Amino acid sequence: MSLSGWARGVRRRWIGFAGGIILGLFLLAGILASVIAPQDPNKIDLTADLLGPGPRHFLGTDQLGRDVFSRLLYGARSTLGLAIPITLAVTAIGIVVGLVAGYFGGWIDMIISALLNALFALPGLVLTLAVLALLGPGRLSLLVALIAAGWASFARIVRGPVLVIRESGYVESARAIGATDRRILIRHVLPNVLGPILVLATLDFGTVLLSIAALSFLGLGERPPAAEWGTMLNDGRPYFRSHPLLMVLPGLCIFLLVLGANLLGDTLRDVFDPRHR
Repeated sequence: MSLSGWARGVRRRWIGFAGGIILGLFLLAGILASVIAPQDPNKIDLTADLLGPGPRHFLGTDQLGRDVFSRLLYGARSTLGLAIPITLAVTAIGIVVGLVAGYFGGWIDMIISALLNALFALPGLVLTLAVLALLGPGRLSLLVALIAAGWASFARIVRGPVLVIRESGYVESARAIGATDRRILIRHVLPNVLGPILVLATLDFGTVLLSIAALSFLGLGERPPAAEWGTMLNDGRPYFRSHPLLMVLPGLCIFLLVLGANLLGDTLRDVFDPRHR
């Protein structure tokens, strides 16, 4: 490897490391929110509304006198508490459906492909809003809606490589010695698609974060008075000119968290895909 290539590799690893650090810090803040937060995030104090940063309130207070720093910490817990299970569920469902469709083929593949095409005919946001309209706003509804709208893309991406892998020599050899379909899928097919799926899941994590914030901003996520970054953005909107921190701070948190996920995902893509090296 040339010196310039080595330098690019180191830089990319450091970028990924920085993304991992950002994600780790937010995850730690969410886990330890009850320990770090100086005040109850939902405690209303109308005598201390719209205060600027100070010794008592590190980042000031909102229109109801609630401590902004405490609400940001609990917002990290709320946002990551949704984004992580959504990403894991979407990835797991997509892997299972993609493996089954690509490996067994035939009428199973035809039915699953028809379902995927029907889902792709609808924009993801429209499908999400339709599910939320049926279930009503709330944390559980948002979880179900984003999972329902997100698994199809993973299934299609998994299905393509599996169609090729199932015809490979080592899979044919495994069949010849009597290996079961379950064993072939777990031991021979799945490891060969995990790399791209891990990269996709990391990059999709940022999209999930933005979707949670956007839907909460519209009032379709966490119900008040729960602390959530999208809800905080909406609450601070009328006060943007006089107290811009009420919108800037939760917006900055969303930006940094999505940036960290994308940096980590780009680095993982370089690691798992030799064409990018």
